[in-house]
Amino acid sequence: MSDHTYTATKRSLGLPKINGSAVVMGLYLLFLLLPIYWLLVMSLKTNTEILNTFTLWPRNLTFDNYKIILTDASWYMGYVNSMIYVVMNMVISLAVALPAAYAFSRYTFLGDKHLFFWLLTNRMAPPAVFALPFFQLYSSIGLFDTHIAVALAHALFNVPLAVWILEGFMRGVPKEIDETAYIDGYSFPRFFLKIFTPLVASGIGVTAFFLFMFSWVELLLSRTLTSVNAKPIAATMTRTVGADGIDWGVLAAAGMLTILPGALVIYFVRNYIAKGFALGRV
Repeated sequence: MSDHTYTATKRSLGLPKINGSAVVMGLYLLFLLLPIYWLLVMSLKTNTEILNTFTLWPRNLTFDNYKIILTDASWYMGYVNSMIYVVMNMVISLAVALPAAYAFSRYTFLGDKHLFFWLLTNRMAPPAVFALPFFQLYSSIGLFDTHIAVALAHALFNVPLAVWILEGFMRGVPKEIDETAYIDGYSFPRFFLKIFTPLVASGIGVTAFFLFMFSWVELLLSRTLTSVNAKPIAATMTRTVGADGIDWGVLAAAGMLTILPGALVIYFVRNYIAKGFALGRV
């Protein structure tokens, strides 16, 4: 049977038209959402049900796992500590990367390409290489177990990433805009804040998204440089391992709550991300 005859037969029988790309996309979304769904189901179960029975949904629905996290200071302060140093890192990285990216996009100077490549090599290095030097340095100057210590450590990796992304957006802005602003009497700080920054707002949104994600999920440095006062949630989650085994329900609930900040960031900067992937070098 030819393709034309097959299509005509389907139409005569009233069979629905199947879009191959829609099927592939549906299977892909199912593949992505299945672990999240399973994590959610586990967070609403007791440990007994998790370990002894296999169910696709909770038989005995319970919110005790979330109650433990939201009422125990040793748990919810992990989220607070993580948010503090992540926000600090985003502010520091953007404050450093914006003028640096502008310089790389607008000026040519001796060794500019080598310096730009050197910045990227910092992002390529594994965090384990810098864990011991940072630990000794911050311990000697009294910054160990502070939020600023983790924020500065993450800046070593996030500033090169921010410069690389922002430079691509800034290079797409015509230089004539700078010259016109100077002719109109704008000082550089006023021009940069009032005119230039809004033109690369989508790039800043994309950069902020990646800075948040890389700092939020990083574990090695944040765990090495903290102990109690600035302990992140990723390190706190290891408390679920005890003499009785792993508290799977609490661990799953903590995992679900850890996903929420990233989902909220994606929601609020979704328009900037779309423009960034279309226009920038992301």
